[in-house]
Amino acid sequence: MLTVVGGRVQAELRGQSCLPLPDIAAIRKSIASTRTFGRLLLKWEEIREAIAHYATRAAEKLREEGLEAAHLSVPMQTNPHDGDPWYAKHAAVTIVPTSDAKDLIRHATELGRTIWIPRYRYFKAGVILSDLRPAGSQGRMFASRNPSQSAAVMAALDAVNARFGSGTLRPGSTGLKRTWSPRQSLLSARYTTRLEEIVRATSW
Repeated sequence: MLTVVGGRVQAELRGQSCLPLPDIAAIRKSIASTRTFGRLLLKWEEIREAIAHYATRAAEKLREEGLEAAHLSVPMQTNPHDGDPWYAKHAAVTIVPTSDAKDLIRHATELGRTIWIPRYRYFKAGVILSDLRPAGSQGRMFASRNPSQSAAVMAALDAVNARFGSGTLRPGSTGLKRTWSPRQSLLSARYTTRLEEIVRATSW
């Protein structure tokens, strides 16, 4: 009497999933946080800050989707169009699955240091996370950090930033002045999220 819909409801109540395949969200394969620097960077300390920031943003994306990453890579390159020597390289490592920003920052900056070469002016870098899996899906026999404590710290960090704005609370390794941040002089107005940037109509 209830047709196909009723049949699906009955099957669901008996524990048989009847969701169409397109309605089942697939787990992302990777998460990347990469940016072009606001200026060419020569010093490792500045590049390290940028990489730490990218790792922090990638970690936030992981936690938003309830995921952890077991593989991390860091690409770095010079600008091929400014006359400097061309250099592009990336390093990668398999890690204990995590979404903890502190762990990802440590791994990312260690990798970045191995491929950074002095005297080159760097144009871009980033952090790419892959081998993603649901958080807590794998045991940690040799974990270097208490998983429950780590989750509590990251939850507190996310709660503060959700209430007071992104970046309100962040790891100190991401820097204070951030002179390497991308230039935003041509940034499009954020009409839907910033009232002060909404289009204003004037009469002639």
